[in-house]
Formats: sequence, structure tokens, C-alpha cells
Amino acid sequence: MFSTSMARRLSLAVLGLGSLVATSASAQTAKPAQKGVGIDLANMDMTANPCEDFYHYASGNWLKNTPIPAAESRWGSFNVLYGHNQTVLRGILDDAAKNAGKAAKGTNAQKVGDFYASAMDSAAIEAAGLKYLQPHLNRIAAIKDLAEMQRFLADPKAHAGSVWYGFYVAQDDKISSKYAVQMSQGGLSLADRDYYLKDDARSKAIRAAFDTYLVNTFKQLGDSEATAKANAAAVQRIETRLAKASKSRVDLRDPNANYHKMTVAEANAAFPNIDLPLILKDNQLGTAKEVIVGQPEFLKEVSAMLKDEPIADQKQYLRFHLVRSVTGALPKAFGDEAFRFSQVTSGAKQQQPRWKRMQASTDGALGEAFGQLYVDKEFTPAAKAKAKQMIENLRTAYAERIKATDWMSAATKTEALKKLNAFAVKIGYPDKWKDYSALTISRESYLNNLLAAREWATRDQLNHFGKPINRGEWDMTPPTVNAYYNPPMNEIVFPAGILQAPFYDPKADDAVNYGGIGAVIGHEMTHGFDDTGRQYDAQGNLRDWWTKEDGEKFNQRAAVVGKQFDAFSPMDSVHVNGKLTMGENLADLGGLTIAYAAFQKTPQAKAAQPIDGLTPNQRFFVSWGQVWHSNTRPEMTRQLILTDPHAPDQYRTIGPLQNMPEFYQAFGCKDGSKMMRAQAERAKIW
Repeated sequence: MFSTSMARRLSLAVLGLGSLVATSASAQTAKPAQKGVGIDLANMDMTANPCEDFYHYASGNWLKNTPIPAAESRWGSFNVLYGHNQTVLRGILDDAAKNAGKAAKGTNAQKVGDFYASAMDSAAIEAAGLKYLQPHLNRIAAIKDLAEMQRFLADPKAHAGSVWYGFYVAQDDKISSKYAVQMSQGGLSLADRDYYLKDDARSKAIRAAFDTYLVNTFKQLGDSEATAKANAAAVQRIETRLAKASKSRVDLRDPNANYHKMTVAEANAAFPNIDLPLILKDNQLGTAKEVIVGQPEFLKEVSAMLKDEPIADQKQYLRFHLVRSVTGALPKAFGDEAFRFSQVTSGAKQQQPRWKRMQASTDGALGEAFGQLYVDKEFTPAAKAKAKQMIENLRTAYAERIKATDWMSAATKTEALKKLNAFAVKIGYPDKWKDYSALTISRESYLNNLLAAREWATRDQLNHFGKPINRGEWDMTPPTVNAYYNPPMNEIVFPAGILQAPFYDPKADDAVNYGGIGAVIGHEMTHGFDDTGRQYDAQGNLRDWWTKEDGEKFNQRAAVVGKQFDAFSPMDSVHVNGKLTMGENLADLGGLTIAYAAFQKTPQAKAAQPIDGLTPNQRFFVSWGQVWHSNTRPEMTRQLILTDPHAPDQYRTIGPLQNMPEFYQAFGCKDGSKMMRAQAERAKIW
């Protein structure tokens, strides 16, 4: 959590808490002087020693008593809050669908209502069958040679889902004041390239399930059994070849290694069969003189494949990706087949109800249109003002930590403070909403609406080229339960969706809120200084502003965190990847450290009065623990270890704490306890 795809993060006033740890039973029976809000004591396991097993101390009863719903692959605080938001959004969308006919044509109310109504009309979708898909399938079938394939791939109105490579307009990482045409690796159906390449039993099982999914999908399109098997083999072969050319997720984390600026002529010479000039012309980008290529070797392979692979096989690859990208708009059998495959990697027992899936689709297509209604209902000006104040408190605490850092030179500190002070802050929702006036939506066909929304989004994104940077734009919609740091913008962004309990509760004490949303804010700030974010300067340019010595010291300290997480193992033979999760782990450690420092300035921390038998400092850490509790199915755990830049929640919870003397003091931990790392093994950066 907390990183964007565009990309992309003390002296204590402590009571005698050693006695509390030693006699935890007394903490359960003692009459608290004050009743608290925000921490659910029933979720805690007071029989657990926080110095040995803090995860279960904070949330053991919740973990034991909270099963994963059948339609979910994991369940935690994020899911609970998202579920609340879904209920609110469902009411908004149901009303919009009911009243869309009364709304003026072309208004957001009409578009949101008709989009959602068409998505929920499963009877009409079944009756239509492949009627609305067939013209797109016919266009793919009509491709006869490389030249026609190039024209198809260049056409922004052609549809085949995410195939071959990524093509988009975004900020130039090294000239953040300009937009640039960019290309990157892509085109895979499975969650990670390793699923195609590894020979372990799980990878083989996933490939076998994928083959079944492919065969059955082609059969639903009308292919015979033999033809479907041949077409499935073609897709597997093409995607395996793409996987072999793809960089790993760890390698993709290095921004400099994934930045290659070429002239259009150079790129066309390197990847001739992609025909970049044609793509630029057809996408109204003919004035572009340069392109930033993320992974040149991958695009060289794509260029070779476009020439080498039989056109008939390439068309099967396009057919499948088209169907895969619009499954929810096709008859139920297509969705059932896709879900059966997803069960192999997610472990979910049931498919999400249609209203939840179609709500997510509406959010993706028209998120800011009905996001306005969500904000009006769920997000108050007071909540925004409180979040802004907390952000500034953390910014102040961060500045103090940077100034006090003993391993960083004065020159690097000056640049770090400049970057910190330049952080742009976005809270709740955009100041200016997206304009959907060029998008036409009707009730006739959900599939047509879905494709129209995609075309609109593509044009909206490509239209940035040649214009000033739009610093008011958001990469998440208002109801999203998440947050992000965007390096080229040097901004931290907090949608309204996450500014609610358990992360932020206006009725709760400061300890709870600083341990929740405060740590989230600190997390996003720290992404500006993690192993990737630190390579961008105050203006968002990819530029090395560190002295050589300071850069080396940072890397040494970060490597300690990487080693710590490499050692965590959620299940037999499965270990966390410390390099893949490095940025998030650094952001958690920095974020929690800064949030704690900021909390120490509050009247509550200074007064040190217990609430519910917990001191303010203990409440801070328990709040952190309860935010991250979750139960996850083993299938999903294995997938996340391979694909997710975040460590499993258990280790996100305890990993930072094991490095914090402030935590040891809060709970009276002694040398040798599991939650207290030896001095030489601790990580400390900020």
C-alpha cells in the first residue's frame, strides 16, 4: 500500500511500564481512569507478551475470531473500511441508476447512472451474447500481415486490452516540468513473469490452470476443442517469450536503469516492427521528437516477435486479451471461467457479488464524477483541516529529524530539507474535477460503455503532451482506501477514503490518530526519501543530489532493513523479498518514527495519563498494530510475496518496532526479547 503505479511512501515521558508487561493480567482487571475511543480492547490478546509477540498482543483476538469472507482472499482493516465505503457508494450508484432518466443528457448524473445500470443489467448482457464484442473480434480476424497489425496496434480506437507493451504520456523523470511520450514492458496475463519461467510445483499448477482458462475461453468464442487448444498454446508461447524478455520487479525499482531517452528515429531503428512514427501519428502525437523507453531490450524482442510470430497466432493473443479485458461485460460463463482461474492464485471461495465488481468498474471509468457525491456524503471540511494540521506537524518533526541526523552531511541535509519543504499536499479530493463532457454513455450496452470510457481515458492522458504540467490531477479517486507519494510531482496524496477510522477518528485521542493516519502520512513523506524516492530532487527531477559519501551511508543503512525482511518467513519455504519490499519497509520505519516524534509534542503525550490501562505511548503503538492486522489465504500469501512491494502485514507491523528504542521503553522490553533487536542489528535512518 501507499505507493503509486505511475510511477509510485526521542526522549520519552514513560511510566513504569515494565510492571505492566510483567503483570499483564492486572492490565485487564484494572479500572481505567478514562474510557478510550479508537482502540478495541476486545481485539487484543492481553495474555500475549508485547515484547515477544506484539502482533498478537495488539490483535490476537481479532485474528482468531475473524474469518476471511468466502469472496475474499484476505481480510483486514483496509477491507473493513473499504467495505463501509462500498456500502455508501452502492447507495449513491443505486440512486444514480434509478434517477438517470430524469437527469439532463450529458451530465455526470446521467453518465454515472446509465453506466452502472448497464453494468448491473446481467439479463441484457446474457441476451446480447457476443453481439457487441463481435465487431471488435471481426477487426482482429481481418488482420492479414505485419502492416495491418501495425495499423491495428497504432489505432487508439482499436481494442485488445493490454497487449505487447505500455504506451503513454507522463512526466519526464529528468525534466519534471515537461510531459513525454513513454514506452514500457507489458503484455502478460499472469501476475508476474516468474510464473511463466519457474519450474516449481506452484508455478506449474498456475500455468496449467491458465491453459485451462485459455482453452475454455476460446471454446466460448466458438472454437472447436482442437482449435482452442492450439490457440491456447500460441498465447502461452507468446507470453512466455515476453516474460523471458521482461525485467524482474526488483530490477524495475531502479528509476535510472529504466530511463532511456531516444529520438523517434533512434527508437524506430531499434524497434522497427513496432512502427513508432505510425503510433505517434495516429495518436495525434506527431510533433514528438523523443520517446522515453523503460526497457529497450524488451521492446527489441517485441519488435522481433511482431515479425517472427505467425500473424494467426498473434491474432489469438489479441482475441484473448480483448475478452480478458471486458469479461464483466460478457455472458456469465466468461466471468465464471475467469474466476475459476483466479481461485488458483487468490484462494477465494466465492466470486465477489456483481454489484461490488461493477461498482469498482464505475469507479475506474467515472471515479471523479460520482466521487463528488461520495465526498459530499462522507468527508467534512473539518476532517480535511485536521488532516492538514497533522501533516504540517509531521513535516516539522521530519525537519527536526533531518537536522539531527548524525550520518548526513550539511550539504545533503540542505537539499533534503528543501525537498521536504517542497512537498505538495493533496487531501480528500481534487480542487478541480475531471471533465467527462466528451464521453458518451447510454444504457444500450455495458460493453460499449466500457470501451468508450477507455477511449476517453486514453485520449485524456495523451492530451497532456505539449501542455503545462497539471499539478491538480489525482491518480486515485476520492473513495480509495489508500494514499501515495508521486516522485516527479514531489507530492503526497491522501484520498477521503482513508481519512476515516481506523486510520483517523475525530473522536479518538491523539495517540490513536498519530499511530494510524499519522504513520500513514509519515510513510508517504518517507517515500520521498526511500531508496527510490531519494533519487528525485525537490522539483521532482531524477537527479543525484546526495554527496557520494552520504549516498553510500544511506545504502548501508537501507541494506540492514533489507536483511531484516529477508529473514521473515510467513510460511514454509517462503521468505519476504527484502529488495522488492525495500521502499515500503523504509517508508514504514521512517513513517512510524516521524509520527511518534510528532506525537510527543502533543499535550496527551506530555501528560502521560493512561486510557483503558494503556499509556499514551502504548496506545500509539497498539493503534499501529490494529491498523495492520489481517488474515490472508495461503494462496494469496504466496502470490503477494512474489508480486507485492509490501511485506505481509504481520511483518509490516513488527518490522519497524523491532528497531525502535521508543517501543522498547513503552513496553519495558528487556535485552533478548524477540521484539528487541541487538544494538548492532538495528536499523536507523531518520
